[in-house]
Amino acid sequence: MIPKEFFRHIHRLEITTKRLVTDLFAGEYESVFKGRGIEFSEVREYQIGDDIRTIDWNVTARMNRAYTKRFVEERELTIMFLVDLSGSGSFGSLDKTKREFAAEVTALLAYSAFSNQDKIGLLLFTDRIEKFLAPKRGRMHLLEFLRDLLYFQPKGKGTQLDLALDFLNRVIPRRCVVFIISDFVSKNFWKLLRITHKRHDTICVVIQDPRELTLPQVGLIEFEDAETGKTIVVDTTREGVVKEFEKKSRERQTALFENFNAIGIDAISVMVGDPYVQPLMKFFRARQKRQKMHAA
Repeated sequence: MIPKEFFRHIHRLEITTKRLVTDLFAGEYESVFKGRGIEFSEVREYQIGDDIRTIDWNVTARMNRAYTKRFVEERELTIMFLVDLSGSGSFGSLDKTKREFAAEVTALLAYSAFSNQDKIGLLLFTDRIEKFLAPKRGRMHLLEFLRDLLYFQPKGKGTQLDLALDFLNRVIPRRCVVFIISDFVSKNFWKLLRITHKRHDTICVVIQDPRELTLPQVGLIEFEDAETGKTIVVDTTREGVVKEFEKKSRERQTALFENFNAIGIDAISVMVGDPYVQPLMKFFRARQKRQKMHAA
């Protein structure tokens, strides 16, 4: 059942997101994702100046005249969004939780793909596969995508990214673009992430809250693990507690992005409460620049 506030929420989201896509983001998205490559179109008679490497020798032998293969850019893209709905996404030290912030970022990317007439699909996961929406085009599909993204209530609380990656690789056989939106508080997913990246163009969007990196010195703070329910009380006034927390947070962050880099996966870090368009545009521009360098 669609909640009553859904269409009001969608209307507000569309106003904000469409403006960002139109004014800021569409060119960056389109310049980076121009299709999976080239595909065969037809054969035609050889003309002076054609690359001899494109000659179709089978047709040439049958026709007793030289024919070449023509190729066109394969424009249609499939964009899959893997969105983490685990319990840790319910954390939020500001006016939004990590899940709400992740939904906004995902919606912007989905609208960009929709505006570019690409197919979009959605895979929601926790410690299980919560919902799979097969890639399609069209406004009704976009509304279904956004409804599930905003209102789906997961059954699981833990995180098993490896299950989501394995499911994706089984149900999406053709190469596509994959956005993984998560805080990546998961274990044993690196092997499957490496396999996924070999099959698909994989981009990781890391969602973080400021309080996961720094702690205020306000005395006793009770922390609850939203995925396990375990609690711990920390005295932030004790000497070295805040510094040790920040040190471990930085080490985890550094290790995460070093592992992404080792696999060759592009990754973007976005912080709840901070503007998220700028990091995305910075990423796409850097990627576009890198593609131009490789093509040169």
